[in-house]
Amino acid sequence: MHDDYQVPIALFFVPSGVFFAIFLVSFAFDRRKVRNGLYLFFALLFLGGASLMALASKSVIVAGFVLVLLVLLVLLMILVLAIFLIANGVTMLRREGRSLANLLSLAAGIGIFGYIGLRMLANGTQWVPLQVFMDAVGAVISYVSLLFMCFLLYSFVYGRIRQRRAVDFIVVLGSGLIGSRVPPLLASRLDRGRAAFDAQRAKGRDPMLVTSGGQGPGEDLPEARAMADYLIDKGVPQDRILVEDQSRSTEENLRFSKAIMQQHRPKYRCVVVTNNYHVMRAATITRKEKVNGQVIGSPTARYFWPSATIREFVAVFLSHKIVNFGICAFLIITTVLPAF
Repeated sequence: MHDDYQVPIALFFVPSGVFFAIFLVSFAFDRRKVRNGLYLFFALLFLGGASLMALASKSVIVAGFVLVLLVLLVLLMILVLAIFLIANGVTMLRREGRSLANLLSLAAGIGIFGYIGLRMLANGTQWVPLQVFMDAVGAVISYVSLLFMCFLLYSFVYGRIRQRRAVDFIVVLGSGLIGSRVPPLLASRLDRGRAAFDAQRAKGRDPMLVTSGGQGPGEDLPEARAMADYLIDKGVPQDRILVEDQSRSTEENLRFSKAIMQQHRPKYRCVVVTNNYHVMRAATITRKEKVNGQVIGSPTARYFWPSATIREFVAVFLSHKIVNFGICAFLIITTVLPAF
């Protein structure tokens, strides 16, 4: 290895090791922290930089080629992502109807093309006010994109961690009825909960299922009651099901279910079941509500996942709005002020 590259490589490897160590400690303390994704992302980012520097120590030409290829790949992925989001948004509108939540992927795709177009216009016209505006927008987009990548990365990691410990309760979160009928999205959660219940019993354990969900507008009965009936029809013994039928939100789902579990077993351990796109946010709420358990996900239709994931990220982003809006304001100010 050339001596000229030893220091730069160390400047990448050391931060990578530090961030990975922080990630491991934080993960061991509580894997439900969404900030774990930030530590893991930077560990991998610096590791990639160190790998590129190590390659440059062998061949600068090859390293340069790889770097250019990565940049081009990122640019291509942005364009492909924008097209995919627009196509997905159209599919969402056709299958799920018009609503703000269903418009998210379409809006994101149009937003990407809109930013690219305005950025090109600003560079082409050299109009200072537009350039400054786009610089400020770009700074905010870069920050939000960084958080979104960290969110996706850790959602992927967390969602694939197997729950091997014995649990006393399996809590299935509601997601809405159609009249008195359990729709496919909720059925997916219930089937996943029943599978977890059966897996625990196969190991000689005797858990209980908790169905959680109150009665909302347009529903003929409390959601938890219909969920319990669904599980009973699938062969779950009625005496192994507890019903929490007062909640109206994920926070209340977990808070009220926690009270029921504590009544039956003060030192309980549980697993919470939701859809895969909702796992990371449900985990953060589980931690906030001091529920002693982890979260697992059930499959979701592919067309539904992009908009739902964006919605979940927005909810997590807004749950830390003071910090996030403060950073966005700082980025805007530090970008705009030097221009005047």
